Amino acid sequence: MSPNNTKTSKSSTNRPMGMGMGRPGGATPGEKPKNFWGSLKRLLGYLKPQLVPILFVVSFAVLATIFMITAPKIIGNATNVLFEGIISKNMPENMTKEEAIQMLKLSGNDQIAEMIGPMNIIPGQGVDYNKLVQILLTLLVIYGLSALFNWLQQYMMAGVSQKSIYRLRKEVDNKLAKLPLKYFDSHSHGDILSRVTNDIDNIGRTLQQTLIQIITATVTIIGVIVMMLTISPLLTLIALTLIPLSLIVTMFIVKKSQKQFETQWDSTGKLNGHVEETYSGHNIVKVFNKQKEAKETFDKENTRLYQASFKSQFISGIIRPAIAFLNNLNYVAVSVIGGLRVANGLMTLGDVQAFIQYSRMFTQPIVQTANIINILQSTIASAERVFEFLDEEDEVPDPVDPVELPEVEGRIAFENVSFSYDPNKPLIEGLNLVVHPGENVAIVGPTGAGKTTLVNLLMRFYDVTDGRITLDGVDIRQMRRSDLRKNFGMVLQDTWLFGGTIKENIAYGKEDASDEEIIQAAKAAYVDHFVRTLPHGYDTIIDEEASNLSQGQRQLITIARAFLADPKILILDEATSSVDTRTETLIQQAMEKLMEGRTSFVIAHRLSTIRNADTILVMDHGSIVETGNHEELMKNEGFYYNLYMSQFLGIDLKKPIKEPKTSQKNIASVKS
Repeated sequence: MSPNNTKTSKSSTNRPMGMGMGRPGGATPGEKPKNFWGSLKRLLGYLKPQLVPILFVVSFAVLATIFMITAPKIIGNATNVLFEGIISKNMPENMTKEEAIQMLKLSGNDQIAEMIGPMNIIPGQGVDYNKLVQILLTLLVIYGLSALFNWLQQYMMAGVSQKSIYRLRKEVDNKLAKLPLKYFDSHSHGDILSRVTNDIDNIGRTLQQTLIQIITATVTIIGVIVMMLTISPLLTLIALTLIPLSLIVTMFIVKKSQKQFETQWDSTGKLNGHVEETYSGHNIVKVFNKQKEAKETFDKENTRLYQASFKSQFISGIIRPAIAFLNNLNYVAVSVIGGLRVANGLMTLGDVQAFIQYSRMFTQPIVQTANIINILQSTIASAERVFEFLDEEDEVPDPVDPVELPEVEGRIAFENVSFSYDPNKPLIEGLNLVVHPGENVAIVGPTGAGKTTLVNLLMRFYDVTDGRITLDGVDIRQMRRSDLRKNFGMVLQDTWLFGGTIKENIAYGKEDASDEEIIQAAKAAYVDHFVRTLPHGYDTIIDEEASNLSQGQRQLITIARAFLADPKILILDEATSSVDTRTETLIQQAMEKLMEGRTSFVIAHRLSTIRNADTILVMDHGSIVETGNHEELMKNEGFYYNLYMSQFLGIDLKKPIKEPKTSQKNIASVKS
């Protein structure tokens, strides 16, 4: 291995971390979309492959609505049959309708005579029950057909919406695999999860319900207006005055509630973020006796959320009673004027009854439309958040004609590498480093020195700003990421275990691994012994947070996973920092055997873990300030010496560092 001294950057900028509180609930009714029509058009594009089923859905929705619209008119006919039968029964027999009307006029009952004028009555006959039964049977068939078509359109729309959401989720999942690591570092996990779960669910619910509601509301409004016009143009004009009044009231209230919804959403995000942080770090909260402060923060945000929610729900809740008040005024006007027209013989009682029903049917889609507008705002806001995610810049694509290494030896070279997470704050500048096959390289240094950044660059989680990194002489950017990464085994500082058995977690390191291979890897990592003491052994289920295992046991399992992968290059990032001293010793012994013949990188703050490393790189501010093995660096009494002494003898690092006995020229020399 041959490092060259590098230009020291004064910045110790760490990689950006997405630690901000996310928006766990997705978009809400209070959130306005940025480009409503553009986003709506793009969202509707997901429905194009389902065009034929959608046409059936529209047809079924129209038919179901038409049948529902015809029902009040038929009920009005039934009312007329009953009312006319009662009137006719109270009139003398053997008399025609015209004679009865003439008799009423002669007796001074002109109003009653005018009222029964348009009626179909036969004096003395009574109610025509046969006709009434026919009307009721017709009504039963109409309601049955309406219910059938409603069921069909709901059934088909469920398939349409879920297939569209399936396609959207698939795109999001593919996008997750293409996004560079910097996206996840700069966005909170809560925000990402919100976009790929809650926002998509919100879109799915809208596609399932709102599209049908829009069709139904439109057909209902048109159909009801037509039916009302056929009954009475005058009453229709009175009923239509409700539309502008309802819109004015609705828009006024929505405008007032908008700000409160935004405050409510902001409070919800902060409260959820606080709860998530407190729950995930409940042990730390208890250790430092911060329960009181955590509770005070919760109470503060909870009170703010309560106040905002109360105001938003109260103001938005005024819409329904306000519209209901206008509806009631409309019903009174229709009933009074309709009654006068019945009394004057200009309408039948059944027509007035049907018109009142149509008036009610007419107001329902108006209120529904107001709700749909609100829901659509929330849905399009959710869609925009998902589309923003989908439109994020992908990581640099793999080369069209990638280089494939048939056999990897493990020689790695950093050639004049520069890199920064923030363009204004350089982290690594002009780094030169050569690691020969089979070398065990330890990287040490204070926080922010750039240790983990080297690994990120090596694995192509990030690409270098300048220079290049080669594997066996091939620029790693000329290789497919999958071909590059399959040569690496990695144990991260933060243990990651998924819900499943211990055996499955170890087998994650190698596809189709046999039980014997799993056990051998477990023995190499000293996992086998403690696993066999568990009631279910390797079939022990690891719970959601792996809380049924100690931190050291979780670390050992991740190491066993890397052993099973049997890579050419091994990366250990703080691999033993969470393990007790005895386990650490066992792991070091196993590591020394495992790393024979492999190029290995070990990143650790505990310097006792890397004493046997072939070469130790000491980094500070993105630069290699020292290199050598443990004995050489201790004799040098430079930066490494001070780090070591501060850990084991308690020497204060703030004291001036002794000038190293070996000159910097020796560090810069290349021994390739």
